Amino acid sequence: MTTSSTPAPLPETTADLVVIGGGLGGVAAALTAARLGRHVILTETDAWLGGQLTVQAVPPDESRWADSHPTSASYTEFRERVRDHYRRSFPLTDAARSDPFLNPGAGFVSRLCHEPRIGALVLEEMLSPLLSDGRIQWLREHEPVGVERAGDRVTAVIVRETSSGAERRLLAPLFVDATELGDLLALGDLEHVIGAESRAEHGELHAPVGPDPLDQQAITWCCALEWAPGHGDLVARPPLYDRFASVVPDFWPGPQLSFDDVHPITLERRTRPIFEGDPTDHERLDGAGDMWHYRRIRAQRLMEPGTPGSDVTLVNWPQIDFWDAPLLGVDAEQRDRAEDEARQLTLSFVHWLQHEAPRSDGGAGYPELRLRGDVLGTADGLARRPYIREARRIRAVFTVTEEHIGREMRGEFAGSEEFTDAVGTGHYRIDLHPSTAGRNYVDIDCFPFQIPLGALVPRDVANLVPANKNIGTTHISNGAYRLHPVEWSIGEAVGALSEIGGRHGVDPAGVHSSSELTRELQALLADELGVQLAWPEAIRRRLPEAEPVPTR
Repeated sequence: MTTSSTPAPLPETTADLVVIGGGLGGVAAALTAARLGRHVILTETDAWLGGQLTVQAVPPDESRWADSHPTSASYTEFRERVRDHYRRSFPLTDAARSDPFLNPGAGFVSRLCHEPRIGALVLEEMLSPLLSDGRIQWLREHEPVGVERAGDRVTAVIVRETSSGAERRLLAPLFVDATELGDLLALGDLEHVIGAESRAEHGELHAPVGPDPLDQQAITWCCALEWAPGHGDLVARPPLYDRFASVVPDFWPGPQLSFDDVHPITLERRTRPIFEGDPTDHERLDGAGDMWHYRRIRAQRLMEPGTPGSDVTLVNWPQIDFWDAPLLGVDAEQRDRAEDEARQLTLSFVHWLQHEAPRSDGGAGYPELRLRGDVLGTADGLARRPYIREARRIRAVFTVTEEHIGREMRGEFAGSEEFTDAVGTGHYRIDLHPSTAGRNYVDIDCFPFQIPLGALVPRDVANLVPANKNIGTTHISNGAYRLHPVEWSIGEAVGALSEIGGRHGVDPAGVHSSSELTRELQALLADELGVQLAWPEAIRRRLPEAEPVPTR
């Protein structure tokens, strides 16, 4: 005789808001809601917070007006805390310490190039008082494994601790999908889009003729390199090295293991070496268009003379964009294989740099370069996770398209679409990297834009909202809305939305459909939280007088 037993019910934890995913959008949502008095559960698969900024090791890609016209008081707080950490903890020169716009890495991709580990420290520091008083409960290293629904409502999200396998149910009136790939949309069988829409669907100038769900931007497994002569830590030749050294995609000028790539706007072939001239000269910036200065995260010249150490740069370059296979719309085995091959591509490139790359000063190979995984929180020298540029996207009540922000579609100085339900602002070029469908760059100009509330409200679920790259954009417009400060602003809007919804007992769609509640949300964001809801007219239209002087 056999007996069966009913599995013990999972332990449950309840909050006002459950945020799944600790990237910048998730952190901003949790921080904002908790500062407004909400009790928040925040989960993150990794041990670090910060997503693309830290776990994926990409220094912030920001608007050119990041310092002169900040989009958010709390994002500005983060940036200034990073600078203050360097001023407090590093032996900076007097000039560097007194620079109000200190750029610790002196890289030129961003006005704030810094070590990913410091970004993680600062984010945890910002949450620290809220963790202490219990307004935020942070479940480290917990991954979502299930979504329970009743009709159009999510009733619970099930998360699993990655080390022990223990599961628990999380309950709240409102849930936030701040995961890097929009995992809750799949787990809850919620309506969503992956890949590229057709040109006919939204009338976008740069969309492909037909839809292609497997047309997804390349992922990149970043790494950090230090100039360290005599170190001896050379990367072994990876199993797939020969493939990456010899295969030439139809849209690329040669194998990826080279200094040749294409200009992302013109698609013309170009050659950009890792160093211009003397590889030991890391002092200069003006005119240095080489890769070393591009995402440098430690600039030795900013340290007092005699300080140990050397320059460190973050490798997020076209040579390690992995476009051979997508992550979405495939099974787990295919996804794992794609991630493994992306890692091998990066290690192959580092091996090539150390052994075979043509030197700017003659000869071959830069054995002086070594991986610095410690600044990324890893032992193998690579980032903790791959850099994700594209996720599942909700079917929203409003979808932002190229026509709303693209300069070519709108006219030279027409400006972006003005949204009456704006809950934040942002700006970056529409920047799509080569894709898994064999498409080359789509890199086109756009205007500084607003984030409409309608793009945060799903059509088919009442109490779940996105806070990452999964909002109501298209494959094309996602290329501008996917960057660091925009993701933060999306999360901040979601945190404030949870407060307004809680005050009035309404779901996000109810706030959006009420002009009075939308105005109340906007007042909370602008007046209490210091969020910029609209750009000055000259910036919105990109008039010549509004363009800042480049800093290098």
